[in-house]
Amino acid sequence: MKARWDIFCSVVDNYGDIGVTWRLARQLVVEHGCDVRLWVDDLRAFERMCPDIDVQVGQQWQEGVDVRHWPAEWPGAHPADVVIAAFACQLPPEYMDRMAECERAPLWMNLDYLSAEDWVVGCHRLPSVKYKGVQKYFFFPGFRPGTGGLLREAGLLERRQAFQQDDVAQQQFLQSLGVAPTAGARLMSLFAYENDGLAGWLDVLAADGRGTHLLVPEGRILGDVQRWLGVNSLSAGDIQVRGALTVQVIAFVRQEQYDRLLWCCEFNAVRGEDSFVRAQWAGRPLLWHIYRQDEDIHLDKLDAFLELYTAALSPAAKAAVVTLWQAWNADGDMAQSWKMLLEHWPEVTQHAEKWCLEQGLQADLATALVQFYESWI
Repeated sequence: MKARWDIFCSVVDNYGDIGVTWRLARQLVVEHGCDVRLWVDDLRAFERMCPDIDVQVGQQWQEGVDVRHWPAEWPGAHPADVVIAAFACQLPPEYMDRMAECERAPLWMNLDYLSAEDWVVGCHRLPSVKYKGVQKYFFFPGFRPGTGGLLREAGLLERRQAFQQDDVAQQQFLQSLGVAPTAGARLMSLFAYENDGLAGWLDVLAADGRGTHLLVPEGRILGDVQRWLGVNSLSAGDIQVRGALTVQVIAFVRQEQYDRLLWCCEFNAVRGEDSFVRAQWAGRPLLWHIYRQDEDIHLDKLDAFLELYTAALSPAAKAAVVTLWQAWNADGDMAQSWKMLLEHWPEVTQHAEKWCLEQGLQADLATALVQFYESWI
């Protein structure tokens, strides 16, 4: 009998948390034969990622997943065999009471935020709180052995490598988005939160000796791009040229299309958690805009990842990557740090592919979750 899974997602960062849980739910269905209900409190945020969703309907099937609206007033549901509270969201009290009443309590896990910090390995799969006798466990995604790994569908890296070796496939995909890359230009993507450092970066790209074609999916950074360009509005399809820089706004796309967009680009600026992981699977240099937290504790997470990610780089290349990432996340000098990175471009590019393949040797997150359940029962 197939295991039944309930995944609860309370949307905070519109595309990070729902992006992770939507990928996970589909992978559990497709690759592990699980019955999955995905409870989402904001279907409108979900709609950008899954345009087929009907935001007026409380229960519907999407790609084999039973998608449920999670309203403020709990509608009632019998608990599944495995219950995942994504990113420490609070389960409905009525649901928790029902868990406690089950003849066999479900496996209850808090799927935590992704972190490269050392302490994660020691806390992964440890018991957390109990509720009326039902034990909750910590489950940490991560980059090191001893963590839950990263979301990675079967065959993803092979599909990516084949796509990147197929110029025709890349050209056809970009054409489907309305993109005709500027000849000889470096193709890059930008998906980020609002960032005061953007203007300095765009200034240096516009003044560069080599052209840059910057693809900007609709999102929160668009206002900063618009101010730098000095235009009254920006929307999907708009193209603006300033010096050596071509800026093109593209529509928000499905996850599978976004993967291919990352695969096409030579450099990807990403944000949050979902796009951060997908950019690593692209095997290309990247820049991460981490979600800001109170008292700047997000910077500890940033530094922990950088320490791990840059360990195999030469000292000069490491300094260039670290300086750029810290500038982007702490309102630093993006112009000078970008110039530093370009001096080490071949090494940084080669390293991105190597890092991707090394991470691909670990068990993926969905498989790790299933294995934990199987060992628990």
